[in-house]
Amino acid sequence: MPHVTFIHGIANKPAPDVLLSLWRESLARDDGLDLGAEGVTSTMVYWADVMYPEPQEEMAEHESNDSVIAKTDADIEMVWQAQLDGDEKEWAASLAARLDFDTAPPGDDNDFAPAESDMESAEFERIPLPWWLKRRIMKTFLRDVHHYLFNAESSPREGETHRVQDEIRRRMIDALIEGSQNPGPHVVVSHSMGTVIAYDCLKRVADCPGVTALMTIGSPLGLDEIEEKLKPEWTREDGYPDRAAAGWVNVYDALDPVAGLDPKVANDYQRAGQRVVTDIKEPNYGRWRHNISKYLGGEQLREALAGHLGL
Repeated sequence: MPHVTFIHGIANKPAPDVLLSLWRESLARDDGLDLGAEGVTSTMVYWADVMYPEPQEEMAEHESNDSVIAKTDADIEMVWQAQLDGDEKEWAASLAARLDFDTAPPGDDNDFAPAESDMESAEFERIPLPWWLKRRIMKTFLRDVHHYLFNAESSPREGETHRVQDEIRRRMIDALIEGSQNPGPHVVVSHSMGTVIAYDCLKRVADCPGVTALMTIGSPLGLDEIEEKLKPEWTREDGYPDRAAAGWVNVYDALDPVAGLDPKVANDYQRAGQRVVTDIKEPNYGRWRHNISKYLGGEQLREALAGHLGL
C-alpha cells in the first residue's frame, strides 16, 4: 500500500486532522489525485504547536484561499533577533536583508495603509502584496527557519519548552518510521519550511529511514543562508539526499515570495556533480502564490506524485 508523509510550512495552522484533510482534499479537487480512492494512506508531520500556543480555526480558511495570515492575528515579535550575537546575528541579518522585510516604513504595520507605489513587493514577486501581509510573512519565515536551523528554544505554552530542531526532527523521524511500515512506495510531500525539515532529516540525521521519493513545494532550499547551515553534510556537488532513493521533484512558482528568490534547486543539490533533481515550474494564480492548496491543484505536481506512488 503506498503511503505519503506530508509536512507543512510556515505560520500557524489548523489542528492536525483538519490540516491533513485540507491537503488531501486539495489533491483530489476537480478530478485530481484522490489518495483515499487509490488506497494511499497518509500522515501529517505537524509542528505548528512547537511555535504557536494553539491552532486557529480560521486558519483552515487561509490554507485554501489567497492568504496565510489574518490581519487580526498577533504579529511575530522580533525580540529574539535583537538578542543574537556573533555569527548567528550576522546570519539572521543577511537573510532578513534578502527577504526585504526590514525596509518597512515607520509605524505599526497593522494599521499602515500603503500608497499604491508602496504596495509593490520585492522585484522577484512582480505581483503586489499588501505591505502588512508581506512583512508578516517574511518575519514569520525568518523566525521559523532560524529557530529550526539553530535549534533555538521555543516556549509556546506555559510550562512547556522545546528545542525546536530536536523536537521537530523527532516528529519527522517518527512519521517516517511509521510510513516505512507500509509496503510502499513511500513519498514525502513537503511545503515551504517543511522542505527544509524534510531535507535536513533525510540528509543529515543518521538514523532517518529512507523513502522512495521526496517532493518539495514552494521551497526556500535554494537560499545561500539556508545552504550554509546544512553544512558539512550539504555541498553543491553532492547535496542530494541518497535516502530519497527514486528521485526528488521540486515544484515552484516563480512568483512565490518564499521560493521565488532562488526557486530551482537542481544545480545546488547535485549527486556526484550531476544534476538529478527535477525542477517543475507550476504556475499558480492570484497574489498569494505560496498557497499549498493552489500548488496541490497543479497538473504537473499531481502527475509527478502519482508516478512516484506507482499509480
